[in-house]
Amino acid sequence: MTSRITLITPASNRSLREARFDDGSPLDPSGRTRAEASAGRLGAADRVLVSPTARCLETAAALGLAAVPEPAAAGLDMGRWRGLTLDEVMAREPDAVMSWLTDPDAVPHGGEPVRALCERAAGWLAASAAVEGRTLAVVEQEFVRALAVTVLEAPGPAFWRLDVPPLTATELSGRSGRWNLRLGRELESEGR
Repeated sequence: MTSRITLITPASNRSLREARFDDGSPLDPSGRTRAEASAGRLGAADRVLVSPTARCLETAAALGLAAVPEPAAAGLDMGRWRGLTLDEVMAREPDAVMSWLTDPDAVPHGGEPVRALCERAAGWLAASAAVEGRTLAVVEQEFVRALAVTVLEAPGPAFWRLDVPPLTATELSGRSGRWNLRLGRELESEGR
């Protein structure tokens, strides 16, 4: 049995534009407009899931998807850094940021380490492999990065070397524990 998973990243919002750790802000008008313009271009899916963050929920709605919340596909818990920009944290805690960017087990923010996110993503992927048909999931960029690191069996620090743009599709297909990965297709080019 071949499993097919399409991961959609959320449209832009203030947090993404300002390089701010997710603070629950809504989609911005241009992000909502882009998502609405892509509605109906994703094809049929046997199950549709969404990360429980505000921007993922709003993106799914703008895409016209009746998605079921999937807590296991949540983004990285940034603890006390939530809502701050990377520049703000770097100015206050440069050593902590450097530790976080180089050590996948570091948790200077008191939230979740990158390695734990990758393990959670790996568990989600293993469970999804047992589901027949196509899965469509609107998830945070860091969840896509964690899945890419898992599928490629890359070292933990590779997590920070992957850029995942807003409102793009990443496709996974696999069977027998072997996955193929296609990154970053723009939704607006879907069906053209």
